[in-house]
Amino acid sequence: MEGIFNNCKTVLESPSCVSHEDEADLWAHTYMLSDHDGALHKKWNKETWCKPSCIPITIILILIFLVVLLPLLDHAMTKADHSTSIKPEDLCRNSCRLSLVESIPDGLKYPDGTAVHRSTASTWLDLISTARESIEIASFYWTLRQSEIYPDPSSVQGEKVFQALLNAGTKRNISIKIAQNSPTREQPNTDTEYLVKRKAADVRSLNFVQLLGGGVLHTKFWIIDRKHFYVGSANMDWRALTQVKELGVVAYNCTCLAEDMGKIFDVYWFLGNSKVKIPTHWPISFGTDYNIDNPLKVNFSNYTFHSFISSSPPPFSAYGRTDDINAILHVIQTAEKFIYIAVMDYSPQFLFTPKIKYWPVIDDALRVAAIEHSVKVRLLISLWNHTKSSEDHFLKSLVALNNVHSKVSIEVGYFVVPANNSQRKIPYARVNHNKYMVTDNTAYVGTSNWSADYFTDTAGVGLIMHDPELHRNETENTIRKELEAVFERDWNSNYTISILQTCNE
Repeated sequence: MEGIFNNCKTVLESPSCVSHEDEADLWAHTYMLSDHDGALHKKWNKETWCKPSCIPITIILILIFLVVLLPLLDHAMTKADHSTSIKPEDLCRNSCRLSLVESIPDGLKYPDGTAVHRSTASTWLDLISTARESIEIASFYWTLRQSEIYPDPSSVQGEKVFQALLNAGTKRNISIKIAQNSPTREQPNTDTEYLVKRKAADVRSLNFVQLLGGGVLHTKFWIIDRKHFYVGSANMDWRALTQVKELGVVAYNCTCLAEDMGKIFDVYWFLGNSKVKIPTHWPISFGTDYNIDNPLKVNFSNYTFHSFISSSPPPFSAYGRTDDINAILHVIQTAEKFIYIAVMDYSPQFLFTPKIKYWPVIDDALRVAAIEHSVKVRLLISLWNHTKSSEDHFLKSLVALNNVHSKVSIEVGYFVVPANNSQRKIPYARVNHNKYMVTDNTAYVGTSNWSADYFTDTAGVGLIMHDPELHRNETENTIRKELEAVFERDWNSNYTISILQTCNE
């Protein structure tokens, strides 16, 4: 990656300048003219706008222009070249095949006829088999194999994914790159260590303490041949395939978005070099032309959507990239009828800092939407043995606004994943791990929980898909409509209890 920086030098590497000796000679020559040629002295004073002192000043101004302005012009030209050389629309003329992906925990049953989408495990296996040249994975931690965490028969799905990756890297000559959070005692990432030993993958670990003073790489996405991709809530963990409720999106033949997501992977890969620091200004090669102000028009299964990929934390956002929190706020602010949110954690504060600090950014946006614009708001939050008690108070304060006036509608439900005695023994399982939002016009699928830390010093991404059609026929089954149906399925299921019910217990 250092070569990328070397290629970003300006055209004028060493601008020519007048040496001190030449400048002294010029000054001497000027004053010689002034002292020994009276007629010429009068000419300087009376007939010419530029006096002798103007010459060195002019030279200095020229030098300033060469040193300061030309590099800026060069940078602007580079931007122009960047914007004209990349035409993702040409890469997405054919329809991107996009679909929702879910992990439904063992034992969680929906009524017959209820929509349940393709499993995360089968999707990952299909992406691995589809790969022809490269697999790039951005991940938090790795515990795919049966021997890790807790012995349970359902871990076989993770073992299959791990063996498929190992086979792709050792027998199929597929280039596998993995960007992960730095290993810890609790999360040693022995899976990736083994892949490296077998020369199946190249792995880089991001040290967030070194880079930002705190935080983690919390992103979860796959990119295949820079053509197909998966993004969603599922970690590289066998529990994410069979014991935790997850939701994501898989896209096939969607080079335009896969290439753009690849730029975020390139950021991680660069920062995985322990010798580098976060650049003050990212090289233009890491940047994007597609964002909140200039979304990409993509054909998702024959329906045109305006789409872009957001990223956090802000220091990781190269030129043109929309910060994840700004994308979330935009989706909330542009909703006209309803906002449905399904996240594991919701807390308008910093959770992982020594000092308690309030952070009402999302909370305020939801209140404004409900009170000023009469947008119906529903939040589906996870209730499990690691839920923080403070969340309940924040959420109840939102529900209390229903009494402000008749058009305010804010509801909160807790989703509880059932567990038998054996399943309860599995640590950090049996939870709804979803991280998405759907409104009447937009679908957002992300990788972050909704508290301050995840947007300020923790890495995550979001895929935004906006439907520009205001009055689409109800029978048209778009990706946004499918996500709305998933939310309503869970909201109306036996696994959701109203926060008002918890008040009465």
